[in-house]
Amino acid sequence: MTRKISEETPVTDERPVRQWRRDVAELAALLRTWWASRHGHAPPGATATDADTDTGMDTGASVLWRMRTTVKDQPGSLASLCIVLAERRIDILSLQTHPLARGTVDEFLLRAPGELTATEISEAVSRAGGAGTWIERADAHDLVDAPTRVLGLATRTALDAAELPLALRQLLGRCTIRSLPGGDSAAREGVPVGGALEETDTVMRLRAPEGGVITVERPYLPFTPTEFARARALVELDARLGPRVPHGQDVLTLPRGNDITVRRADARDLDAAKAMHERCSPRTLSLRYHGPMGDADRYLGHLLSPRYGRTLAVQTASGRVVGLGHLLWDGDETEIALLVEDEWQRRGIGGELLRRLVSMAREANCEHVYAVTQSSNTGMVAAMRGLGLPLDYQIEEGTLVITARLDATPVASPRSYDHSARD
Repeated sequence: MTRKISEETPVTDERPVRQWRRDVAELAALLRTWWASRHGHAPPGATATDADTDTGMDTGASVLWRMRTTVKDQPGSLASLCIVLAERRIDILSLQTHPLARGTVDEFLLRAPGELTATEISEAVSRAGGAGTWIERADAHDLVDAPTRVLGLATRTALDAAELPLALRQLLGRCTIRSLPGGDSAAREGVPVGGALEETDTVMRLRAPEGGVITVERPYLPFTPTEFARARALVELDARLGPRVPHGQDVLTLPRGNDITVRRADARDLDAAKAMHERCSPRTLSLRYHGPMGDADRYLGHLLSPRYGRTLAVQTASGRVVGLGHLLWDGDETEIALLVEDEWQRRGIGGELLRRLVSMAREANCEHVYAVTQSSNTGMVAAMRGLGLPLDYQIEEGTLVITARLDATPVASPRSYDHSARD
């Protein structure tokens, strides 16, 4: 199928007539391909037996694939590719095109018979003229069309500033996202206002709304200009909306009878968090920050920024912040960290924060989370064990890293606190 629409030309010259006939033939081939691939698939509500009767194909054994390939930008290239896929009973569920100077990248969502391997599909595409083919398994989430998916990600970003890194990851697939703070002026000066896509097309840099730089890397699959434009649009939306976190909060009654409020926190809680630091003992701060106590306060600006993750604050009835829980985006990893004021320890606050943070990590499609502490921090170890999840322990020179896998079993049920108020 040609991707360029030429100006209307009177049919008096032999060449336009031949081109018109080729375009019609190509369109007819595409229609036959589409009908061959769609025919026989049962409509919603039909039984598997009905579908199998029509095609002789076991629809239950089909597999979803995401595939990209580069084809020449000339009439017939896409039609040839579609015909080869149809011959192998591969159904094209969606197609996006990404025009480039050297050709066109076609992105497919395919449903293929279960017996076909990724290698067999790639080889067939290569014989049809596709180059640089990339293919991986897809799932039901990929069935959502691209405009709907992008609008959904934009909505999530609009509601919560901490969603931007997650939205970018869902938009671009498996990638590594890092944020440099606004104080790193050298990195920012090398990035134009509209962002930059490096020559290798595997790294994009975008100016973060708060003055820093967001770097996105995907070495296994180059970014297209369309993907770059979509990512830049999400970042621009975030910048226009400014700082924001959801306003919901839970009021809980602890086993000792104290009422606490658990809510989202951000940079506006900086002074309250510093005041909590002053009330914490050196040992408590040491178990949390693993470094000189004089440096503890300088971490708070980073920890409370929604750009780097999500923070939960525990607040007493008098309005004093007595606990903080952080879910931090660390490239491809996700870290969990807790700090509870000495006077309020051993009341179940740490376990409550941990369960909520793990639930948030699950909602963000994180596969695992890890906590870094000291081997002597028995409270953190007990709280992680209380999740009821498979744990991996690594210890080196007194530093303990506990990793919890989130795809195994549900998080342990919260204790019987009284959720007496919610807004």
